Amino acid sequence: MAEVFIALGSNLGDRNYHIGRARLAMQRMGIRVTASSSIYETEPWGPVKQDRYLNQVIRGSTKLPPHALLLALRRIEKSLGRDRSRETRFGPRTADLDILLYEGINLRTRVLQIPHPRMMQRAFVLVPLAKIAPGLIVHGMPVRRALQRLDSSGIAKL
Repeated sequence: MAEVFIALGSNLGDRNYHIGRARLAMQRMGIRVTASSSIYETEPWGPVKQDRYLNQVIRGSTKLPPHALLLALRRIEKSLGRDRSRETRFGPRTADLDILLYEGINLRTRVLQIPHPRMMQRAFVLVPLAKIAPGLIVHGMPVRRALQRLDSSGIAKL
């Protein structure tokens, strides 16, 4: 079993419902949740005006290899109403599930990059991640130190 960290987000419709359903679906697809952060409400960012997000990070274990895990997460997003072919990049979405880390591997393919390429610049990821893995180090940088460099003022624990 590989240890994974996955970010969950939603800012369309019933955000709590989407986060909860995504977690249930992950468990049904072979991702055992071993820890989860609180849910945080965060400011949106991107090219279009949109509502606030709910964000959470889970730690889990899975037998799925990285690309199979990515496909499973995309199936979950689609089941919750996300249509990547019709959405604006960084725009609103019912569900956004991102692999942050996978058992300490570094991977860069056309469709998947692990660790997530922008996770260390996103307070909405690092705040919940630091709560469940305070000693975690990514690319030689402690998550807590990376978080200290970011503005986390728009993040509120629910």
